[in-house]
Amino acid sequence: MVYIKTAVINNEVGLHARPVTFFIQKANEFKSSIWVEKDHRRVNAKSLLGVLSMGITQGTEITIVAEGPDEVVAADSLAELISSNFSE
Repeated sequence: MVYIKTAVINNEVGLHARPVTFFIQKANEFKSSIWVEKDHRRVNAKSLLGVLSMGITQGTEITIVAEGPDEVVAADSLAELISSNFSE
């Protein structure tokens, strides 16, 4: 089973160093495999360099794909983190 959730990056700097660090830390709290997809590219959501390499800017829609025992909670939590603008 795979759970998919979309989210739009609204914070001004996009997914750069500080917000990505929060995102990676949150992703690593889960057992599930989690990926971030954008423009037909898929990277491991638990990889700092992978997520940074996508160059995700403000207004970009990404897809969070989670597969594993806590996939729904994982994807929902990451989407919630994004919608909170990383609590900035």
